[in-house]
Amino acid sequence: MAIATPETYADMIDRAKAGKYAIPAINVTSSQTLSAALQGFADAESDGIIQVSNGGAAYWSGSSRADRVKGSLALSAYAYTVADLYPGVVALHTDHCPRKLVDTWLKPLLEIEIEQAERGEPTAFQSHMWDGSAENLKDNIEIAVELLAMSKKANTILEIEIGAVGGEEDGVKGEENASLYTTADDAWAAVEALGLGENGRYTTALTFGNVHGSYKPGHVKLRPELLGEIQDDVAKRLGDRLATKVGDTSSPFDLVMHGGSGSTAEEIATAVRNGVIKMNVDTDTQYAFTRPVADHMFVNYDGVLKVDGEVGSKKVYDPRSWGKAAEKGMAARVVEACERLGSVGSISR
Repeated sequence: MAIATPETYADMIDRAKAGKYAIPAINVTSSQTLSAALQGFADAESDGIIQVSNGGAAYWSGSSRADRVKGSLALSAYAYTVADLYPGVVALHTDHCPRKLVDTWLKPLLEIEIEQAERGEPTAFQSHMWDGSAENLKDNIEIAVELLAMSKKANTILEIEIGAVGGEEDGVKGEENASLYTTADDAWAAVEALGLGENGRYTTALTFGNVHGSYKPGHVKLRPELLGEIQDDVAKRLGDRLATKVGDTSSPFDLVMHGGSGSTAEEIATAVRNGVIKMNVDTDTQYAFTRPVADHMFVNYDGVLKVDGEVGSKKVYDPRSWGKAAEKGMAARVVEACERLGSVGSISR
């Protein structure tokens, strides 16, 4: 898989929106989980997005170092090195940057990428998420405007979130009393401030009851039809201006879905019909990676441990023995995500 250029990334998004499917965005925390994601996309013949959260970026630098910028760059370097072993195209994305990390994580990466773009080099990442979901709308949008200007200089895409997502991911927690449903007025405020792509391209997470974490189907009360209602409302306010939008002009927003674990197939399908072109997948792939490891350890208990003075079995405590099983399990879950989101066969050739 080649790493996306600005042009191929834009094409991925536009094809997804026109084709009414979404691109799975898989969170990775190591070279093994990245390899598993690439294999899953290849198996599904799907383009994809590889992303890293702020905690994942810290872990990439070494669990005792926790340097988010270097961890992010390490992920990028590894991806650029191995991606061409797989067919298709993947974009690299940083996920859920809260306000407290903007100056120490997101801005430093964008500054590096602005310099790379000025030299005509590929940028380390193709998109970044500013997570203003814990901020009031005014502050959220003001920071988004600043970051979008930097993103335009780097020729990358900015992802924003208008509304609050429940649950918690890497320290970003939605308050229990927060509204989990974006309003059309909230979305309109974002369009008025950010434009329709002329100030830099952006994607938008509108919240419709989303909750981070793992839940049984039916526990989370999603209203994906709200996305269509907001798209229609903002489109009416835009009128003829909608035709000036950068990218697919069929609706105002290129939408992202967060907190999808436990969502029903119909809820996901409705969200995609209403403009979702990217869906984050993290909790489910974490489990899919770890479950085969747990099985390996239980089945090979006396081999992975030196029990009762024995020497164990090197072939079963060799990290490659259980690592391969972990990668295979996660790759299969990535294929499932591609199937559920309709991106199977969307591969760029």
